[in-house]
Amino acid sequence: MKLLSVKTKNEKETMLVGEKFASVINKGDIILLSGDLGAGKTHFVKGFAVGMGCKSMVTSPTFTILNVYEGGKMPIYHFDMYRLSSKEEAEELGFEEYFDHNLLDGVCLVEWPEQVSGLLNGEHYNVTIKKGDGENEREIIVEKKK
Repeated sequence: MKLLSVKTKNEKETMLVGEKFASVINKGDIILLSGDLGAGKTHFVKGFAVGMGCKSMVTSPTFTILNVYEGGKMPIYHFDMYRLSSKEEAEELGFEEYFDHNLLDGVCLVEWPEQVSGLLNGEHYNVTIKKGDGENEREIIVEKKK
């Protein structure tokens, strides 16, 4: 079910959409972020963290795969699955426990979820960020999947 489709003109507006989206998120929610390299997924997460009251510096977890941000309403688990090649590789790292809605003590945001297809089942949000005509223009589409 599509919940939102909005166009932004710059990184600040993309972050603001993430910040406002955080207000509807609950403990145990999983958010899958899709978009080309440089589309603005990490900027969305930066805004989301602000909306959750987190003051930690948000950076892309490309090389660490997982960054944990605490100090807000609940822990934020920020994954970047770009460097993984399969669901099995993610399971070997113990990541499947983060995607159990009943055990999750915070919220998960997952960049490049297609890299670990099959690992993330059940209810979740899909956030798709598409590059627009201008250099920093984006279209952000938020859907809820069951």
